[in-house]
Amino acid sequence: MQNLIARIFAFGVIGIAYLFLPLMPLMASVVFFRRKYLLQYPTFLKKMGIHIRALCEGPVVHYFEDVVGRIHQVPEAIEGYCVQCGNCCMEKRCVFLEDMGDTRFQCGIYHSPLRRFSNCGSFPINAYDIERYACPSYSVVKFIPRVVAPTVS
Repeated sequence: MQNLIARIFAFGVIGIAYLFLPLMPLMASVVFFRRKYLLQYPTFLKKMGIHIRALCEGPVVHYFEDVVGRIHQVPEAIEGYCVQCGNCCMEKRCVFLEDMGDTRFQCGIYHSPLRRFSNCGSFPINAYDIERYACPSYSVVKFIPRVVAPTVS
């Protein structure tokens, strides 16, 4: 039932994104205080279309299932750090991703308080995240239970 609800919400979010596509550059400029989205309207609109199509491939459903719903088991620990490869940004299709050169990328809205309510703010939440985007730097820590021998007194 929770999977169905997540899919319905995802369908609604994607539908709203397509509906408001012509207004997205203006909305992004206002929300993230970056004029460039509005000044580069045609480019941003094209990138936003690519972004929305990438969202259709599963990140929105994943957000409602795993980030909001916490349906799947969350591992005990994840280790690593971001190497700015851009893989987790929908395979470099995020509209806000900025190329820094030398195969490094940076989030254009990283410092926005709204970012923490997205998939981005929770990456990686589980092994599926790491595998899906072929993340080169994060890994799930496998804990091996220790067996303590009883002490003889």
